[in-house]
Amino acid sequence: MKIEDFVRQNRSAFDDQEPSDKIWKNVEASVGLQRGGWWNSLTLWRAAAVIFMVLSVYLLIPKGGEKPANSDIALKEFTDVEAFYVEQISQKVEMIDEFQRSEGLNGFTQDFQQLEAMYLVLKEEMHTHPSQKVKDALVLNLLVRIDLLNQQLHSLEKGYKAQEKDKKSTSI
Repeated sequence: MKIEDFVRQNRSAFDDQEPSDKIWKNVEASVGLQRGGWWNSLTLWRAAAVIFMVLSVYLLIPKGGEKPANSDIALKEFTDVEAFYVEQISQKVEMIDEFQRSEGLNGFTQDFQQLEAMYLVLKEEMHTHPSQKVKDALVLNLLVRIDLLNQQLHSLEKGYKAQEKDKKSTSI
């Protein structure tokens, strides 16, 4: 405890004392530090930080001119699916035309035309900005149109069968 008391009493005498440059050089050499070395340069670290930031921003910003490979795949897949469903739709439209020749615009025809108009808008969107969402919407539109055609065919077949029954019952 005598050393502690001595340091407290003579504190002001210790505050203005500094080791000589020779002592600091020996300490730096033993620790492995050198003042002014290029590795410890503040300018070097600042330059590295700037390069890192620029590179990060470049890699994080999406490229506007390039289309992702997924959109090309989605467009090709959609073309195959579209060909199948368009064939189905055209067959069903021909069957409906055979059943009814001159009824004009009814609820079915209006709904079908609205779906077709929506389909054309979605198809244009698929060509300008192909994506999985647009492809799914187009396929859903095709499926709804096929379902609408199936419903119309079913109701026409019912009506046709009812007419056939009436003819048979009146002829007897």
